Amino acid sequence: MKYDLVSLGEILIDFTPAGLSEAGKKLYEENPGGAPANCAGALAKLGGKSAFLGMTGLDSFGDDAKQALDEIGVDTSGMKKTSKQHTTLAFVNLDPNGERHFSFCRNPGADTQLSENDLDLDKITNTKIFHVGSLSLTDEPSKSATYKAVELAKKSGAVISYDPNYREKLWNGKKDAVPLMKSIIPLADIVKVSEEELYILYGKCSRKEGALKILKENVHLVLITLGAEGVYYAGKDSSGDYIDGIIGVPEVNVVDTTCAGDSFTGGLLYCLTRKESPLDFTKTQLEEYLEFANSVASICVTRRGAIPALPSLPEVTAFIKQWKEKQ
Repeated sequence: MKYDLVSLGEILIDFTPAGLSEAGKKLYEENPGGAPANCAGALAKLGGKSAFLGMTGLDSFGDDAKQALDEIGVDTSGMKKTSKQHTTLAFVNLDPNGERHFSFCRNPGADTQLSENDLDLDKITNTKIFHVGSLSLTDEPSKSATYKAVELAKKSGAVISYDPNYREKLWNGKKDAVPLMKSIIPLADIVKVSEEELYILYGKCSRKEGALKILKENVHLVLITLGAEGVYYAGKDSSGDYIDGIIGVPEVNVVDTTCAGDSFTGGLLYCLTRKESPLDFTKTQLEEYLEFANSVASICVTRRGAIPALPSLPEVTAFIKQWKEKQ
């Protein structure tokens, strides 16, 4: 395969808090992001080969977003531009713990204008893993393009990775969001979901109960991110046996959690694509990969922004060594 990972979906500009002006007004820093773009960026920054498929507006924000991916080695030749909509913008406000609250300028935004005719079929059919999120399902034509791309990638033998992402202000309420968010799950091999989004999809349930509901959809591996607690995993090992557990994370000084889940996913997919068969792993191997992925995310949250905060492989290796020495 030409690529370890091809990712499709939203790319945008996050405006992240960067202090106060002399007049006491909030200052914002322009940081390119968008969950699928972040994931492709994380894998590329670690040394893997990734490509991103998405759309921006014909504006400086779109140029900056593309440049951010180019600079860390993501293949952006499949990206498109449109004059119909502006590049999507997101203003991020952080609480004292670094947790995010979003306000979007997306009505509907350039990222939703990617159509089936815009799809780079060569990339979609030549990757080990194909990754999508759910926010490209909020509007047409990106909704139809997403389903088409997943179908093509699956037929070509790619492992399908899916992140059902809920942003209340981008959906027309949970009644519309939940069926669409669930619609990709039966097509996926790997599903990464936050604990909050697990409850949105399946109601209040234990982590194991939620994971089993997802696994019943023929999913191979479920990852439920737990913030400072780490990640709960459940799935099948290379022998077909059920495995599950929790992998913790080290304590770090959290500055901004904007890219935590995406960098975690990118780190895990990087590890899986080092193998000829990404879904062929033992419990021990998977737990090592999850420790690596948690380390990628732990570094990321100590920095502002999404794509600019992504760590390199030497940074992650040094972080893990230091973490192990403290244990």
